[in-house]
Amino acid sequence: MAFQLSKLTAAARVSLSTPSGLIRESNFPRCLKVSHTIIKNYWRGEGPLNTASLLNSSRRGINTVQRLEKCSASSTASKSVEWPSFRPWKRGGKFSRPALVLFGLSAAAVASSSVHSSALCAMASHSELHSEDSDWKKVKKELLSMSLEERRKKYKNYISLDDIPIWSHSDASSPDETHEINKKISLFRGDITKLEIDAIANAANKTLLGGGGVDGAIHSGAGPFLRKECSTLGGCETGKAKITGAYNLPAKYVIHTVGPIAHGSVGEREKLALRDCYYNCLHTAIENNLRTVAFPCISTGVYGYPPDEAVKVALATVKEFLETHHAQMDRVIFCVFLKSDEELYKKNLPVYFSQGLLHSFIYTLSISE
Repeated sequence: MAFQLSKLTAAARVSLSTPSGLIRESNFPRCLKVSHTIIKNYWRGEGPLNTASLLNSSRRGINTVQRLEKCSASSTASKSVEWPSFRPWKRGGKFSRPALVLFGLSAAAVASSSVHSSALCAMASHSELHSEDSDWKKVKKELLSMSLEERRKKYKNYISLDDIPIWSHSDASSPDETHEINKKISLFRGDITKLEIDAIANAANKTLLGGGGVDGAIHSGAGPFLRKECSTLGGCETGKAKITGAYNLPAKYVIHTVGPIAHGSVGEREKLALRDCYYNCLHTAIENNLRTVAFPCISTGVYGYPPDEAVKVALATVKEFLETHHAQMDRVIFCVFLKSDEELYKKNLPVYFSQGLLHSFIYTLSISE
């Protein structure tokens, strides 16, 4: 709005020339008559100052004036505006430029918007940054400096952390039901790109330049700057993790990890590599002071890791990590897309997060041997 007001003020400075030589009340643009009426009533104390209506009316009026100016470009003489109802306001009832007619409008609109001007100018600056030719480092810095309210104006659809319930086992009598670690776990079925949290994990390929499945969805939602930043990272090896900005996504960061290729056959190497994916993502999160992380199902798509085996590695690894870093993490969300994956997590979550550390410790040993 601040940017529009500055353009409006600049446009209002044009001289007014017409083939007829003079614009009177009878042929004055209707939209400016509306603005005149609103301003006049306001000055007389007969009505409120509706700035939204004033801006819309004046914008249409300026467009009309500019069109008239183009039509009379051959005329060198600047004409005057004669509007009888303005005569008490200025001796002679004439104004040399429409800017004088709109002066009260512009001043009132700017004054009423002054409390928002800094934020609005900042928004205009952010908009300019989002050209595809912009430097991704500058864009990333600007986005991360935004307040939550400013960021929410960029994305319309999001799911906040408050909307994601903490996982709770149906057996309320379980002795570990109130364990602090259990309160840090959530199971969510939906679109990971809509989560408004600190970081989402991406099941990437080694190039980090986008692919299919969740990888493609994240790159599509984040926009071209994600690929630009990823292109500077030199790829990523299986089991490792690298972090980037999330750009147009509600999340602040994306932590990319490359899962093992199993093709249905899982050996110890694949188990350890998948464990490293989850562990290194969580470690990268706490290194960057990020306290909320969501994981998709890693390697269970085209990489062929059996989902019923992958869920056990994921749960055991997260439980192991939280046992030693629980103070540095507020929430770990297992985000699934398929109903079948949701059922697998529902079946296995009580095994790892309701029966204490013993079972997960035994399973961790089994995948580490």
